[in-house]
Amino acid sequence: MSSNDPLHGMTLAKILEALVAHYGWEGLGSRIDIRCFTSDPSIKSSLTFLRKTPWAREKVEALYIEMSRRG
Repeated sequence: MSSNDPLHGMTLAKILEALVAHYGWEGLGSRIDIRCFTSDPSIKSSLTFLRKTPWAREKVEALYIEMSRRG
């Protein structure tokens, strides 16, 4: 049985890596204006911020869902 949830089985790290691969840091920073994407970005620092900041994590997850629906 497959889940209709596009985030099913996805870790925050996998989501972030997919977004960076698709948009690049600059594109990600222009879509979600948070400093961890625009100033000296890294996966590690971004994950630290996103795990502590629910509103930012929600934006990242929403962007991932939008990207995955577009194909």
